[in-house]
Amino acid sequence: MKVLLVGINAKYIHSNLAIYSLRAYARRALGDNAPDIELGEYTINHLRETILQDIYRRKPDFIGFSCYIWNISMVESLLADLKTLLPGTALWFGGPEVSYDGQRFLEAHPQADGVMKGEGEETFARLLGALGQGGELTGVPGLIFRRPEGQLADTGSAPALDISSIPFPYEGIDRESLAHRILYYESSRGCPFSCSYCLSSIDRRVRFRSMELVERELAQFPEAGVPQVKFVDRTFNCSRERALRIWRFIKEHDNGKTNFHFEIAADLLDEEAAALLTSLRPGLVQLEIGVQSANPRTLDAIGRRTDLARIRAVTLRLKASRRVHQHLDLIAGLPWEDLESFRESFNQVYAMEPDQLQLGFLKVLKGTPMEREAVRFGIRCSSVPPYEVLFTPWLSYGDILTLKEAEDMVETYYNSRQFTCTLALLEKWYPSPWDMFLALAAYYKESGLAGVNHSRMARYDILWGLISETCTRAAGEGGKNQEASESRPGREDLRDALVRDFYLRENAKTRPAFARDLRPCRERIREFYRREEMERRHLPAYGSYDARQMERMTHMEVWGDGSMTLFDYRDRDPLDGNAREIICG
Repeated sequence: MKVLLVGINAKYIHSNLAIYSLRAYARRALGDNAPDIELGEYTINHLRETILQDIYRRKPDFIGFSCYIWNISMVESLLADLKTLLPGTALWFGGPEVSYDGQRFLEAHPQADGVMKGEGEETFARLLGALGQGGELTGVPGLIFRRPEGQLADTGSAPALDISSIPFPYEGIDRESLAHRILYYESSRGCPFSCSYCLSSIDRRVRFRSMELVERELAQFPEAGVPQVKFVDRTFNCSRERALRIWRFIKEHDNGKTNFHFEIAADLLDEEAAALLTSLRPGLVQLEIGVQSANPRTLDAIGRRTDLARIRAVTLRLKASRRVHQHLDLIAGLPWEDLESFRESFNQVYAMEPDQLQLGFLKVLKGTPMEREAVRFGIRCSSVPPYEVLFTPWLSYGDILTLKEAEDMVETYYNSRQFTCTLALLEKWYPSPWDMFLALAAYYKESGLAGVNHSRMARYDILWGLISETCTRAAGEGGKNQEASESRPGREDLRDALVRDFYLRENAKTRPAFARDLRPCRERIREFYRREEMERRHLPAYGSYDARQMERMTHMEVWGDGSMTLFDYRDRDPLDGNAREIICG
């Protein structure tokens, strides 16, 4: 029997942990009786026909699909044609998009043979064993399947697995194929918390993988040159001692390249954990911290216990260390959160100065408590994946659209980290940071710029357009509010900030239109490089280069007050990629 496990990922750089884990477990459990198991990894950006053709050419006897909200539409679109092209091939499905609604899925798709419910390693191995021996499937727990006569059979739920019994999923994989991928890794299953929108709230009993196994496996990622490892543990630091031990281990085995991503509860970090994290190589660790809302009534409604003051203290401390990349999450569309409440939540999280601020929208996932509670609260979501919120009693669909417009501006101007200097000044023109992003969104709409894929350079020009319009309008008002006017940065300060943002990222030889003309300063700049060639005061690492070469490899900016800054692109910040800045007078 030839088996094909199919993972359709969101991006090429991603990997599908589920199919790797299923294969590894089945091979060990079945030993010499294990069938030939191949993996087929695709992306949702592949043409449907490309996936269909590749699967057909492999001629499997059994296909197992890993189903999630991002790929279920593509999976469903393949079903009928696969059954037509490969009529003798068994089509089975697993993953969160079918686990909690397996019977409906099979009724809606008569071409499908069965669904594996819940965690699949043991179920999949036993299913293959039964199929290989021509046995009866009713003895395999965790299945819903179609009997030969057409009716559906449900074998109930499979018992929870000892996750230490699962082999390392990437064992024996060609290292070259892993060197350019984000790999997912699991050291625990379940979550001690009960957030109603999350699938992990279903299993509140946390099962941990043996630390000896974890350390042995983690050591292999740096050795293989893997760029990033993402832990899929829902609350990685729910066990303080385990978290500390793993962070110490990756510190000791740091290869200077691989980084590790963890989803944590920041309010659980104590002094020892914070001290350890701030001692790591910059960029070794990324932390994803779900705040979700600052509204106490909202947090209570979704069953989330959060100490916002503690989160703020921890995130600001980690930010000050310049060692750890922090990604903070908010969810729009939760119960009791209206526009004003969300504005307050956003501003509080923005003040924590995250490296990324993810403004997401509630997705009412199958199997979660929120699926039931949405009806009670009057929350309506889309009928198609990813089942995103359409409106709530507190947010109209128009409000949701407003939030999405602002989200686009947050993604473009904040999360890109290309406009940090400018935003820090520009926000002083508005009542709050949230109002600044709303103003940006409004400027895009009014200028006919929304919905267009703009280049990086165009984003700078557009922001300068907003700045110019804002400053011109304020000047036309004649300084009615003198106190507010004096507290705001002027047009030239904002110009300098935008130019600084531009050259922090890129040694562009084409001068942006909004920048000052440096031709009057040309001789002064050349004199600096001639002197640097002789003294090597600021650029000692450029010892083999002459003045002209150094001028091409770096950038010198002269500001409105006559001061000068040198941008060194060979020495970039490991967290944000910005060039080193050297004040030169």
